[in-house]
Amino acid sequence: MLKVKLLKYTPDPDRLVAAAARLCYSPVGIDQILEQISLEKVQQLLNLIKESGHESPIEHVSFSFGVEGISRALSHQLVRHRIASFSQQSQRYVKLENFDVVIPPSIQNKPEVANKFAEALDKIGNIYQEMLKAGIPPEDARFILPNACETKIIITMNARSLLHFFEIRTCARAQWEIRRLALEMRKQVKEIAPLIFALSGPTCETLGYCREGKMSCGRAPSLADLMRNYQKSSN
Repeated sequence: MLKVKLLKYTPDPDRLVAAAARLCYSPVGIDQILEQISLEKVQQLLNLIKESGHESPIEHVSFSFGVEGISRALSHQLVRHRIASFSQQSQRYVKLENFDVVIPPSIQNKPEVANKFAEALDKIGNIYQEMLKAGIPPEDARFILPNACETKIIITMNARSLLHFFEIRTCARAQWEIRRLALEMRKQVKEIAPLIFALSGPTCETLGYCREGKMSCGRAPSLADLMRNYQKSSN
């Protein structure tokens, strides 16, 4: 079962990002950088950096999550997000005596397939245990373990990376498991930094168009479609 816990985060993140933006656009000194920043001013500064595309101030805050109950198939997707830190439970050092698995709903919903899936997992588990008993080191025995194996991981990202993560992974076309994770992470950070993450999610929700091109679900027009319509209206 998926479990996501926001372990640590930069205190008062909205205010810190606003202070960083303020430093960029005003002559204020370091000693005064956090003074007299009202909630209204914080909102104005965050709107300014979003509208200008000057998003580097958002990188000054970060969030660390503890995550359990995800599959190795999901964790392999996480490494595609470059500006982040990951600490994952090792299959090299941790012997999985009775490993738990994540079963996709599409398999669970078909009993005849789910039974075969369960049988295959039991067989893999038995062979894994036989290899350990035969003296095969865990780092080699793990080669037989499936992507369905549950794993635990700590994820740390700065807010700018999280915004990109939410843009890609809360999309309706994202793989179901990582989308579920991204939605829960977004829910938790919005409680801590509501202004930073006010507009976070797929571009169909935040910008009104889709960047998926031919892979679009059709919920919103593609950027190419918008450009073609604009050119037609301009002629």
